[in-house]
Amino acid sequence: MTLGVLAGCGTGRSAAGTGGPGAPGPSRPAAGADGPGLNDRPIPLDRPIPLEAGLAATPAGVGRAEIVARYGGLRPRAWALDLPGTITRLPGAGRTLALTLDACGGPGGSGYDQGLITTLRRYGVPATLFLNSRWIAANRPAFADLAGDPLFEIGNHGTLHRPLSVSGRSAYGIPGTRDAGQVYDEVAGNHATLTGLLGRPPRLFRPGTAYSDDIAARIVGDLGETIVSFTVNGDGGATYSTAQVRASLLAAPPGSIVIGHMNHPGRGTGPGAAAALPRLLGAGFRFVHLPAELESLRA
Repeated sequence: MTLGVLAGCGTGRSAAGTGGPGAPGPSRPAAGADGPGLNDRPIPLDRPIPLEAGLAATPAGVGRAEIVARYGGLRPRAWALDLPGTITRLPGAGRTLALTLDACGGPGGSGYDQGLITTLRRYGVPATLFLNSRWIAANRPAFADLAGDPLFEIGNHGTLHRPLSVSGRSAYGIPGTRDAGQVYDEVAGNHATLTGLLGRPPRLFRPGTAYSDDIAARIVGDLGETIVSFTVNGDGGATYSTAQVRASLLAAPPGSIVIGHMNHPGRGTGPGAAAALPRLLGAGFRFVHLPAELESLRA
């Protein structure tokens, strides 16, 4: 797993380092259109976003009170990017890569790198887009466009973009959730938003900064979602130059899940990807969606 800056809906991870300012972590595979298609019907732009409704929602039939009762007295033993049950790379052999892009939302994090998306469409490269509820609220037309394109799978990037902790642990200066109830709120709030807009629940979850503890990871599983981390940090939390992004992508080993950011136009992510993708495709690499691989990755 390649570490580096990863607060990047604020900061980013280094593609070759073992730490640094921000939230480090591996890149994960891009989710795809192997499940129910997001383009089966248009997404109404006037549909209300239930940003608060998630606090009363019951993903996978599990309510907040049940999660608090089940996990409220447990203490975490691990805090990492690649806990057991977390997807960190693609299974099997072959020259495959999975691209994942985060959109973190909030002050300074609600931009939209349309040029990057245009590049993916030009080369037919699928990606999993992990969208935060605040980014969705600020980018409704863009969300509708992306959700209607089978090239992209939409994942849950949380309600407030918090690291997932049951003890208030922080990552890269971003305060984490403080208890099991807040873990539920962070997952379920945006789960309700996405379910309401897409007509189906999201299956994939990436915490803010990609960090979680082992208890929080179990809660995510109980809520019917799977945490996706990453193998390669493609843009250092949107801090890399064009040359650095290009180099990170070209150095990705087969089977890598690559993380990048689509909420910072004007940074190196878009042009770096535009420089690297033709070479990767020309070298025989194939980009895949994550959902088709979910069961084997969980095993």
